[in-house]
Amino acid sequence: MIDTTELLRQLSQAAGVTGYEDDVRALVREALTPLADEFRTDALGNLIAVQYGEGAEPRPAIMLAAHMDEIGLMVSGFEGSFLRFHTVGGVDLRTLPGQEVTVHGVQPLPGIVASLPPHVLSPEERSKPVPLDKLFIDVGLDAETVRQRVHVGDLITMRRDFLPLAGNYVSGKAFDDRAGIVSLAVCLEMLRGMRHSWDVYAVATTQEEIGLRGATVSAYGLAPDIAIAVDVGFGKQQGVSDSKIVEMDAGPAIAMGPNVHPLMHQRLVATAKRHELKYQTEVIAGASGTDGWAIQVAREGIPTAVLSIPLRYMHTTVETLCTRDIERTGRLMALFIAGLDDAFAADLGLQKGASA
Repeated sequence: MIDTTELLRQLSQAAGVTGYEDDVRALVREALTPLADEFRTDALGNLIAVQYGEGAEPRPAIMLAAHMDEIGLMVSGFEGSFLRFHTVGGVDLRTLPGQEVTVHGVQPLPGIVASLPPHVLSPEERSKPVPLDKLFIDVGLDAETVRQRVHVGDLITMRRDFLPLAGNYVSGKAFDDRAGIVSLAVCLEMLRGMRHSWDVYAVATTQEEIGLRGATVSAYGLAPDIAIAVDVGFGKQQGVSDSKIVEMDAGPAIAMGPNVHPLMHQRLVATAKRHELKYQTEVIAGASGTDGWAIQVAREGIPTAVLSIPLRYMHTTVETLCTRDIERTGRLMALFIAGLDDAFAADLGLQKGASA
């Protein structure tokens, strides 16, 4: 049985800056190996795990998507013994000063993100976030050695230990969206003990943080009949309005809005109610910013749903969630898939395949 917390810990502490997801992809494949009938990796690095249904061929198919990439940094140059860098993805500059990092050079090097001390800054500079051109990375080596071990273009990841908190809460980096990956594993494990007619494509997508690129190509290549994208939502915390948050430890948020097919939303809600699963509703009135936004418009269009796992402190190294919400998300997807039938396919106007 999957240890949700341990799998999240392993994935969280792996390196996988967007566009360079090899290490985390290997861990995802290892975790999903007992749960999948087939694997493949496409040209953009998406890992596709297939669990076949029992229906007569050609079977309808559902795609489950969660992205495995993380935001990070990249070496852009040298200034003496210090490294200059660019951001990769939506890095919040306010969180960088004092941050521990790993520089992936010839060999991994620990480092720190540093800046001028406040004592030598003007009052105006002290009142603002430190700009990128005033930040640098110190790995503790002299200039010559730095240039031997580090090159322009080397990746830099945030360095943070996974931290269990009280009440099934945990904190760490890259929970966005490796929590979603864990929910896919929970779903596939539960489906192993159930009967389902439709084929299931569980996709760990790449390059979500810079434009949903992995989801775009994988949805086009797979051409599933329907899809569910799993990502994280803004968990309740101080300073965030109630209209933008989802409650912690209250189950997945089932999105409503133009990114979500109404019948997909209705069916997920009905499934949660029937099985007495905790869930909540999230209103996303525009672009969801998730893989679902790209999947929905692939080919001639794919009926799509979006599930959000509540998460605090997004895009920091102390992202915080309740592991029960991951498990609830996986169970909801498994029960939804087990209930897919010809009638629902007909309601959606699907033409290909027929479940047994």
